[in-house]
Amino acid sequence: MDTKDKDLKTVLERIGRQARVASDTLRSLSRFIKDAALLAIAQRLRDQCKDIIAENAKDLAAGREKGLSGAMLDRLELNAKRVEAMAQGLEVVAALPDPVGDVVHQYVHPNGLKIAQIRQPLGVVGIIYESRPNVTADAAALCLKSGNACILRGGSEAIHSNLAIARIFMEGAREAGAPDHAVQIIGTTDRAAVGEMLRLDRYIDVIIPRGGKSLIARIYEESRIPVVAHLDGICHTYLHEDADPVMSEKICVNAKLQRPGVCNAMETLLVHESAAPMLLPGVAKALMDGDCELRGCPRTRQIIECKEATEEDWVTEYLDKILSIKIVSSLEEAIDHINFYGSHHSDAIVTESYAAAERFLDAVDSATVYVNASTRFTDGFEFGLGAEIGISTNKLHCRGPMALEGLTTLKYIIRGSGQLRT
Repeated sequence: MDTKDKDLKTVLERIGRQARVASDTLRSLSRFIKDAALLAIAQRLRDQCKDIIAENAKDLAAGREKGLSGAMLDRLELNAKRVEAMAQGLEVVAALPDPVGDVVHQYVHPNGLKIAQIRQPLGVVGIIYESRPNVTADAAALCLKSGNACILRGGSEAIHSNLAIARIFMEGAREAGAPDHAVQIIGTTDRAAVGEMLRLDRYIDVIIPRGGKSLIARIYEESRIPVVAHLDGICHTYLHEDADPVMSEKICVNAKLQRPGVCNAMETLLVHESAAPMLLPGVAKALMDGDCELRGCPRTRQIIECKEATEEDWVTEYLDKILSIKIVSSLEEAIDHINFYGSHHSDAIVTESYAAAERFLDAVDSATVYVNASTRFTDGFEFGLGAEIGISTNKLHCRGPMALEGLTTLKYIIRGSGQLRT
């Protein structure tokens, strides 16, 4: 989309109107066409992998000039393996059951009315995201499969990558029989486009943002459209008093260092006071061997050498090789810390105690809660959902990895035989 010398409001209004028209067709599009489109697009991604990587190289070069962190550049980078992962993600989505039309509940009323509740597409989904160009493919795939038109607005740092992926997606979908404008991307880096998009409540049914605090705050403040938000990923791992040392070390290293620049990476480690002298030295060494900077509470610093943690650290999503550590006196203190300082995203306990595990699962108020596993599994693909459009920390509509079912709403259909209300 070229917005030079054009009125942004007019351009966005046209995009919204086109998406609404497309959504009316998508609502009833057969699974055969949707799946054929996804498979064709997956192959196109493979065939044009070199072109995608070449466009991505432009974004990486610009990112380095701007001084983006190593973690941010990692989120931005595309290589052959990641393009292949995108293609495989589309194939997995194609193989999943189509949620549209699923009967959630049905019954016969005493008056003879046959009442059923079924899944329907939301309609038009607006997605505003930063950094990760694979979101372009994942989001468009999930929207297409669930019968929704989508309007994509990626960050300026990934503009070349996003446009290349979106072009491939739009061409493949159209050739397979999907309606024109089923997938559209806003191709300007003008920040004003976001504001105009957030005022398209006549056309867009829901906004899904993926990005940093400033982006989410702006969307909440300006949007006239309902928002399904993915807020901070301030994720915790709690090592209980009976945690296995080997398991603790492996889970902590994976949760923090396997990919530190993503939302499900551990940002705070909590350790029970009775286990801290035994567990902390080994875990800390393993993390520092991976170049992780540690910041600890006063009790932590009595056991290992690290920087002092401040109150701000407990509410910081580092998205980098930095970890805050706190020693707690009990399971309940760990739960209270997580519920107060966390972002209700992903939190884990390492324990051999069934009672402690069940208490943690019950009391921690987060979208995903783990026992003896890394928080890095909070991901639509890892959960068997094919892909995700985001990880919702909302409590209304959907929570956790948001995939096909999260992109549907419910509708009652009633079949009668002449019933009248008296």
